[in-house]
Amino acid sequence: MRFITFRTPAAHETCGILKGNKVYELENSSLLAIIRQTTGKPEVLKRLIDNALENGSPYDLSAVHVLAPVPRPTSMRDGYAFRQHVLTARRNRGLEMIPEFDVFPVFYFTNHQAVTGPGDIHVQRLHLDKLDYELEVAIVIGKEGRNIPVTKADEFIFGYTIMNDWSARALQMEEMKLNLGPAKGKDFATSIGPWLVSRDELLADGQLKVTPKGEVLNASMKAFINGKQYSSGNVNEMNWTFAQIIERASYGVTLYPGDVIGSGTVGTGCLLELNGSKVTDNLWLKVGDTVKMEVEGLGVLENKIVLGEDR
Repeated sequence: MRFITFRTPAAHETCGILKGNKVYELENSSLLAIIRQTTGKPEVLKRLIDNALENGSPYDLSAVHVLAPVPRPTSMRDGYAFRQHVLTARRNRGLEMIPEFDVFPVFYFTNHQAVTGPGDIHVQRLHLDKLDYELEVAIVIGKEGRNIPVTKADEFIFGYTIMNDWSARALQMEEMKLNLGPAKGKDFATSIGPWLVSRDELLADGQLKVTPKGEVLNASMKAFINGKQYSSGNVNEMNWTFAQIIERASYGVTLYPGDVIGSGTVGTGCLLELNGSKVTDNLWLKVGDTVKMEVEGLGVLENKIVLGEDR
């Protein structure tokens, strides 16, 4: 099932189910509320969906404004799960591969109050100094849990979506010299969407493969700037599964419905990596650029860079 949060032609924010190019509004106006209310109650979720599909008056997808599927997540973590990206980025800075990468999955917290969906990304002047995209996928947690073992962790995933972890590299590199970053280089925007695809649907479609280390999503990943492709990879190249990241993140800590966890950047999935490898020549995003991300089975997330005013 594809869950979507959108603004109606009457400017009412709500959520629904996407079937083809038709959007069916669900009874509750918030996808986060629905996730919370139906935790462990699949029959309740099914009843909501059936009612929307059978009795609702659908909108055309082109007639609504698509928002982030969970516009206000309860928290947002981002992982570092693709070895190729980590290895290449470090090598380009003259650093050896860090051995701790193979010991445990690492993540950082980013600003869950600066989430956007498709559409304009408003940046300020300092963000444009080496502005970058990062091609990722993310999961949304579907039920509360603490000290979750890897063998049970996938059961806590409600669904998958595309994630663009925007990065102001000059700010990021400057602040990380103090060994506490990233913060200002990341906190201005993170885009997710365009919708949330349920774990059940991906299992039914055969895109999720069950392994002893957790489920693995087989989905090609691509990123484009102004129509030209620069990045490609596959979610199945993650060296740490989402189940392993959940196990680590929930150690001594409670995860809640609506928490978002990103995969980290796929290999070739950002300009920092491509510039350092001489695939591109000092290419960075600028005002007016459009970044499009395609992930098989998850849709297309497209954003345009817009300059805001410094205050």
